[in-house]
Amino acid sequence: MKVSMKLDYGVRVLVDLAQHYGQGVIPASEIASRQGIPEPYLDQILVALRRAGFVTSKRGPQGGHMLAQPPSQVNLGEVINALEGSPSPRCIAQPEDCDRATVCVQREVWQAIEEAAQKLLRATTLGELVERQERRSEVSMYYI
Repeated sequence: MKVSMKLDYGVRVLVDLAQHYGQGVIPASEIASRQGIPEPYLDQILVALRRAGFVTSKRGPQGGHMLAQPPSQVNLGEVINALEGSPSPRCIAQPEDCDRATVCVQREVWQAIEEAAQKLLRATTLGELVERQERRSEVSMYYI
């Protein structure tokens, strides 16, 4: 599966917002700084995430962005579909466009891969990614 920069950044933005869920709005400049995303590109991603209903925004000097719903209610499958559309091969997503769809043995393999990937993506929430990030941060910390 290829992951575009837009999708990679989009998930990073959502995980960042999930880590700060319940703390009010987060300025785009803070997200950009923490995630290493150029702010003009971040603004484009935030627009897409807002249109998809994942993010709400407040304008003005005290403005910023926050998740529109709890992190445990947003799964990666929804995020990918919103930012990139269906990741399925064309013969899976649009079998009517392929004259070999009913006889192609490869299609069975692509279908199995697609089903496994979708199952994993639907089962992985932003809340789970935040928990993984916290565990990873704890392991990498050391004290003197």
